[in-house]
Amino acid sequence: MVTLWWPCLVLALLSGLETSGFPRSPLRLLGKRSLPEGVVDGIEIYSTKISCKVTSRFAHNVVTTRAVNRADKAKEVSFDVELPKTAFITNFTLTIDGVTYPGSVKEKEVAQKQYEKAVSQGKTAGLVKASGRKLEKFTVSVNVAAGSKVTFELTYEEMLKRNKGKYEMYLKVQPKQLVRHFEIDAHIFEPQGISMLDADASFITNDLLGSALTKSFSGKKGHVSFKPSLDQQRSCPTCTDSLLNGDFTIVYDVNRESPGNVQIVNGYFVHFFAPQGLPVVPKNIAFVIDVSGSMSGRKIQQTREALLKILDDMKEDDYLNFILFSTGVTTWKDHLVKATPANLEEARAFVKNIHDQSMTNINDGLLRGIEMLNKAREDHLVPERSTSIVIMLTDGDANTGESRSEKIQENVRNAIRGKFPLYNLGFGNNLNYNFLETLALENHGFARRIYEDSDASLQLQGFYEEVANPLLTNVEVEYPENAIMDLTRNSYPHFYDGSEIVVAGRLVDRNVDNFKADVKGHGALNDLTFTEEVDMKEMDAALKEQGYIFGDYIERLWAYLTIEQLLEKRKNAHGDEKANITAEALDLSLKYHFVTPLTSMVVTKPEDNEDQTAIADKPGEAISSSVAYLTSQQSSHSPYYYVDGDPHFIIQVPGKNDTICFNIDEKPGTVLSLIQDPVTGIAVTGQIIGEKGSNASSRTGKTYFGKLGITNAWMDFRIEVTTEKIILGNGDALSTFSWLDTVTVTQTGLSVTINRKKNMVVSFEDGISFVIVLHQVWKKHPVHQDFLGFYVVDSHRMSAQTHGLLGQFFQPFDFKVFDVRPGSDPTKPDATMVVKSHRLTVTRGSQKDYRKDASVGTKVVCWFVHNNGEGFIDGVHTDYIVPSLF
Repeated sequence: MVTLWWPCLVLALLSGLETSGFPRSPLRLLGKRSLPEGVVDGIEIYSTKISCKVTSRFAHNVVTTRAVNRADKAKEVSFDVELPKTAFITNFTLTIDGVTYPGSVKEKEVAQKQYEKAVSQGKTAGLVKASGRKLEKFTVSVNVAAGSKVTFELTYEEMLKRNKGKYEMYLKVQPKQLVRHFEIDAHIFEPQGISMLDADASFITNDLLGSALTKSFSGKKGHVSFKPSLDQQRSCPTCTDSLLNGDFTIVYDVNRESPGNVQIVNGYFVHFFAPQGLPVVPKNIAFVIDVSGSMSGRKIQQTREALLKILDDMKEDDYLNFILFSTGVTTWKDHLVKATPANLEEARAFVKNIHDQSMTNINDGLLRGIEMLNKAREDHLVPERSTSIVIMLTDGDANTGESRSEKIQENVRNAIRGKFPLYNLGFGNNLNYNFLETLALENHGFARRIYEDSDASLQLQGFYEEVANPLLTNVEVEYPENAIMDLTRNSYPHFYDGSEIVVAGRLVDRNVDNFKADVKGHGALNDLTFTEEVDMKEMDAALKEQGYIFGDYIERLWAYLTIEQLLEKRKNAHGDEKANITAEALDLSLKYHFVTPLTSMVVTKPEDNEDQTAIADKPGEAISSSVAYLTSQQSSHSPYYYVDGDPHFIIQVPGKNDTICFNIDEKPGTVLSLIQDPVTGIAVTGQIIGEKGSNASSRTGKTYFGKLGITNAWMDFRIEVTTEKIILGNGDALSTFSWLDTVTVTQTGLSVTINRKKNMVVSFEDGISFVIVLHQVWKKHPVHQDFLGFYVVDSHRMSAQTHGLLGQFFQPFDFKVFDVRPGSDPTKPDATMVVKSHRLTVTRGSQKDYRKDASVGTKVVCWFVHNNGEGFIDGVHTDYIVPSLF
């Protein structure tokens, strides 16, 4: 297996090949030493090249991998690429023995229907996307005949954003095997001129780096090449494994002799603006910090560490306060205070004593911080020429006070009234990121996910550094009236040092001789206007190097920016406005062949003499899972988990458009742990019943769940559900209902609804919901009896520590299915699955989902794992047997 990570200018990209029978994880590689170097399981990867052209911050990247099957039989080969979340795939081709199979971009719904048709036939090995911090994963597999060659080529594009004074190429290089022709080739063309360019690798010595790496820049051009020979790739002189395993970075910036730069090509223009040398505008910051119980332990410790570092970076002209929210709201001071040495020392003492408490009152915390900023301005407690900012950090959803998302948004909009930005930092995955993003975008800010890793405090500090030095506020970019059209965003509440404002558009008259742009903003000392004038003849002369760059780059840059901003605007739109924005973004995506959240790339590939279809999509940031089948930006259905029937356990894998199922074969009377979450206190168990006349010592015949138990330890609440009655317990108090009732029972944090003879819905707070389905059979049936089905319809508030036969799958995991082949039943093919380091034989089958109709159900196609889920579940199934329902 070869895996190469290549994030080109804040891009990260993994290109690799795997062969059938090998897991995708780059942690392990087995090779046959008797074969020639570079051959693994019969497959030789003889060339991997990443070609990156960057023109005026717009990156055009092509990943090409070539392989040949040296074995005497057909082999499966997989191609993996990790590309930046902000990039759009523009092309993919698969070439086998000179025959090319191209990808085509289509509207998502059209592509989805094509994909679902293939899935229903059980023959599609879909493309896969994994969403990490900055990366999304693209995977496609194909069978290659003996002696045949295959070439994979993926193209994607992205506009690079300046951050902390530089553009960065970050490469994580991990081939994990020797590759005969291995090359990274980056060409940079910047009309402003390149001011600095550097490259470094963490995994090899400077001497070796110096011989494998070349880097140069002069004037407008820069070039970086990393081309290690086979010997240079070896981990030791006689080794056959690769030492290429680590980070490779390229950083550059451009000359800034003037604060702005305008470029015009073929009637499209782009305007870059990044002034230097301006004094910093003082900041008034309200830090609104979640200290609810879910922040306990490592999260609150990392938050304290980050805030202490941020305090070290505060300037004496800044003003600040800390607003802590849990069930209620507490503040460090009654009003904003100046960042004097004495006040900062007192603030450090306060931060060191921050500790977690109970629930999450986002609404009151935010409103208190906004009120402080408003009052400080009204009472002239802060400088007239200063800027206000709200920074909120939370790891959960609002669950006390005002908890309705729409109402919180309305309250915050009315309180801020467009006067300053709100930045939301979402800590971890168990939160409603869409809500945080919408809330920030509505108030001229943005949301950022803070990943729950060891460097979380550094992530928080890194965000603060981005907004720590505002140089201008209320920035407006203006052009001659009636001279331009289709303008991208040209108004910004802040310009921060080290960043860059980019505006693009089209000229009404392509034959004008001159072009003028004004940028106006409020500085720390006075109001400023920067004027940029362009002589079109001089511009044409300066951009004569069309052979070196791709000539329509400004038009594509404009399209990229426009689509990106339309998609952002779409998140807050409703009704006709949203429909119009969607239509505009879709038209541009199709015209410029971009895979965006509105489009999909359909890849038709040969498999066993039949065409198969796979879909390349763009997952959204709101997906918290690490792996997702490429069938939609965000799956049209949330991941679901349920147990019904014999009992059949069905797992729709988080973020994937595929399903795994297994049975548990145990004797009647056995109680199994389905869900156990020590953080939320929620547990679910189920007791097995058999057919009529079966006894506890028998495992013959079908079994079902006849009794379920749901408890919440923190609420001292439990529910016992049988096929005859439902018992709700609050401490020692019990309420009993029958399946003939239609009733809703509510209390703080809980709602239970019984729908006569059909089902019952149990909802804890906003993000945990279960449905229990009643299956009734003919009372005089000689064998069967009534039984229950249990469905998890919302688990996003369950913690990462959740376990149980269903609960263990609430967190992301990866699996690979390949080698589909005829099974013992001709209608149900077998396949090989690699999951949790196990290699299993699975069978394609189907189960029923009875959420909507308890009598008929909906067919769900799944991969069936045999032997009580052995190899798929953690441990063995007997580990989940518990002594009683509660």
